[in-house]
Amino acid sequence: MDLDLGQLRALAAVVDAGTLEAGARQLHITTSAVSQRLRALESATGRVLLVRSRPVRPTASGERVLQLARQVSLLVADASAALGAPDDDGGASAADGRWVRPPVLPIAVNADSLATWVLPALAHLAGPEAEVCLDLRREDQSYTARLLRDGSVVGAITSDAEVVPGCSVQPLGALRYLAVATPEVADRWFAGGVTAAALGRAPVVVFDRDDELQDAWLSDHSGAEERLDPPRHHVPASVDFSEAVRLGWGWALLPQVHATADLEAGRLVLLDDAPVDVPLYWQQWKLRSPALDAVAAALTSAARSALVPPS
Repeated sequence: MDLDLGQLRALAAVVDAGTLEAGARQLHITTSAVSQRLRALESATGRVLLVRSRPVRPTASGERVLQLARQVSLLVADASAALGAPDDDGGASAADGRWVRPPVLPIAVNADSLATWVLPALAHLAGPEAEVCLDLRREDQSYTARLLRDGSVVGAITSDAEVVPGCSVQPLGALRYLAVATPEVADRWFAGGVTAAALGRAPVVVFDRDDELQDAWLSDHSGAEERLDPPRHHVPASVDFSEAVRLGWGWALLPQVHATADLEAGRLVLLDDAPVDVPLYWQQWKLRSPALDAVAAALTSAARSALVPPS
């Protein structure tokens, strides 16, 4: 099977952008040219690679070719940087002191890691020297691995220890959470204790509809045979999520780093003394890529101080 680099880039651009038109703008070519490249790629593979919905999405075969497209793109970028070669948009060689485009790395990160330790960990790579361009995809830690499987990202912080085919995995540590509420919420709903009856009525703040952390805690602490379904507030942003808890919207599990100052000041109280530790892992494609390895090294180094050590 003979695959063309331009066709692979067209597939990745269209999936990332969501439409053929947006993908064409990203590649600085016409929509017709993108369509021709995609048809040629489907002809070369003998497979339908895209569902032409809005946004477009890869088929099962398309996911596999998308993985290849990202792998090839990363390797080409690494080689270009090493050789000081011109970038694809007309930039010139690093050998004469001019600019070479850094590689783009799509990475999946859970929201709480993004809001606490990941950005400082990667600052030296994405800062003034811009060794890489980071395309961070926010997703619940239970679901980031699926972005590796479908080819959307080249690495992921995930709670899934099962190795994604074609990837390597290493433990980072655990992100520690505490079950907290304001004193007013605790007095209103839990004056008689953190019982199943109280947990079934007390409002809870949930990140989004993929967030299972609060429900797992409810199940562990209620002793109820049936799943409790208390009133829920959905607040899908980490900083705003924490603020909603501080404002008394309801109880929730907050990262310890977000809760400690408010607990010490008495603005929040613990509903339970035992913390909840969510193990996190770094999974990445098995590629010899200096850029990807640099991201992995930065994350694993920062995790040693930011997370609870792996058990």
